[in-house]
Amino acid sequence: MDVGLFDFDLPEERIALRPASPRDAARMLVVRPDAAEPLEDRGVRALVDLLRPGDALVLNDTRVIPSRLYGRRYRGETSARVEIMLHKREGDDRWRAFARPAKKLAIGDTVIFDSEGASNACELMRLQAEVEEKGEGGEVVLRFSLTSAYLDEAIARLGELPLPPYIAGKRPTDAADIGDYQTTYARQEGAVAAPTAGLHFTPELFAALEARGVSRHFVTLHVGAGTFLPVKAEDTREHRMHAEWGSVSAGTADALNAVRRAGGRIVAVGTTALRLLESATGEDDVVKPFSGDTAIFITPGYRFRAVDLLMTNFHLPRSTLFMLVSAFCGLDIMKRAYAHAIAEEYRFYSYGDASLLFRAGLKD
Repeated sequence: MDVGLFDFDLPEERIALRPASPRDAARMLVVRPDAAEPLEDRGVRALVDLLRPGDALVLNDTRVIPSRLYGRRYRGETSARVEIMLHKREGDDRWRAFARPAKKLAIGDTVIFDSEGASNACELMRLQAEVEEKGEGGEVVLRFSLTSAYLDEAIARLGELPLPPYIAGKRPTDAADIGDYQTTYARQEGAVAAPTAGLHFTPELFAALEARGVSRHFVTLHVGAGTFLPVKAEDTREHRMHAEWGSVSAGTADALNAVRRAGGRIVAVGTTALRLLESATGEDDVVKPFSGDTAIFITPGYRFRAVDLLMTNFHLPRSTLFMLVSAFCGLDIMKRAYAHAIAEEYRFYSYGDASLLFRAGLKD
């Protein structure tokens, strides 16, 4: 498909730089493609009324790590400053990453990372890596001098929380972001971007949903920095998704299949949960245990096998995520929904408002 079909004009002032407070005070646009009046303005707390007893929330429990590192590349007697954005772990001591400026790096180069202002003599505050591979778009594979938990500790000490570029380009990361940019249920460390639809949930909202008879289940997808990359191809068939690691346990798969058999609906909280569930579900519409990489790319024409409703934030023009929601509800209805959201001054992107999407063709 022509990528231009997924373009729209977004005023810069619609980009949220801070989240709603409290988290569940955000607005939520409800989109029912098959209804006579498909758009309804509600709030996140209205989930309690919009979901039914027996429905199941599926949430991504990944936890964001401080994955932006600053270091210096050494090659012989020359050196240069570089910024590294980790995006996928490849082994106990290896990470796939994006480098900036990538032209400063070559295979075999050594990069030394240290905390800002630390003396080069302070070995405890340094981390070293070798450039092992170099690919397209600034992508590199780094082999670090530390491994496993020791490497994790060093990254936590030296790294910076990776706010999306459309926020980080407008203000510096600060102490508030450390809490704001994690879901309240984040457990499994490894993401370099938050599953942002989940940022709207509070303990109080979970309690109300539980009292309503809505169950919740957790999966893990370590969101990579590829989620921020623009689609540069002119045709969707030419775009390559970056792989992300995910896991659906046997217990979660069994529980979700039981929900469907009982007539309940599966509600994915975020596109990451949806992509993982669709990766784990076969042509027979049965959710199966899953552990491994997924690079699923969902565009209009895709047949959804697992998910009935999707709660998600508002996405970038020409992005793979806007393509996904257009596949879920239909391109025309999503363009209409986004035009409505812009006109009604909804807040966009990671810290913005939410939408609750009913899958096109869903018998509600």
